[in-house]
Amino acid sequence: MKLVRFGAKGKEKPGLIDKEGKLRDLSGVIADITPEQLAPAALARLTKLDPSTLPLVKGKKRFGVPLNGVRKFLAIGLNYSDHAAEAGMPIPKEPILFFKADTSLSGPNDDVMLPLGSKKSDWEVELGLVIGKKARYVSKKDALKHVAGYCVVNDISEREYQIERGGTWDKGKGCDTFGPVGPWLVTTDEIKDPQNLEMRLEVNGKRFQTGNTKTMIFDVATIVSYVSQFMTLMPGDIITTGTPPGVGMGVKPKPRFLKAGDVMTLGVEGLGEQTQKVVAFKK
Repeated sequence: MKLVRFGAKGKEKPGLIDKEGKLRDLSGVIADITPEQLAPAALARLTKLDPSTLPLVKGKKRFGVPLNGVRKFLAIGLNYSDHAAEAGMPIPKEPILFFKADTSLSGPNDDVMLPLGSKKSDWEVELGLVIGKKARYVSKKDALKHVAGYCVVNDISEREYQIERGGTWDKGKGCDTFGPVGPWLVTTDEIKDPQNLEMRLEVNGKRFQTGNTKTMIFDVATIVSYVSQFMTLMPGDIITTGTPPGVGMGVKPKPRFLKAGDVMTLGVEGLGEQTQKVVAFKK
């Protein structure tokens, strides 16, 4: 299934995308798409629905984050060797783990707002995974059983805050609007192999990132197992898994960072597409 939440900010309704790519209203079946709806039994009930029996939603609608009630928003850094090289950093021996603030969560096509005084905001197309089943000290062999689905994430990053301001990366990763997620939460039955998905990102129509999840240093199963050794993963947690090369700070001879008016378009195979306009800071 391709689960979505559509409508105005704060008033989103649950929906799904049928096989013809049409939006169907799920609000007569469930009140919202929440962590509880990601449990295997709950997803199985939704899978049995005949989408053609659900109300068809006409017209263009805004998509929100496809899950309400995200508990933790986690991220893996430098998970593609070519990206580590362009960042001038060594290939990590273990996954680099950091948090993105839940206030950074944003709809897939909502505006991205530059932080006040930002000069080095950057893009990162990534595969996100959504936990559906409690995971604590799980093995790599069993890790994927705890994943409910996958989504597109743009792990937007302010590089000065991240790298030059001391401390951890979190301060450059958690700015408002710096975590667009969606448009869809695609359940695992539709993504047979998360390690072979094409990825891309353009800015103003120019391709900067082209990659495939098969070149990850640490695959999805390893990531879930690894993180579960340090904290209990709960239904509704999102982990975004790293970006391929082609980010703005790696552009030669001079880095290319985001500015107001830029438009980012990005996607991951089978998971849909995002488009965001970059806007200046406003209170």
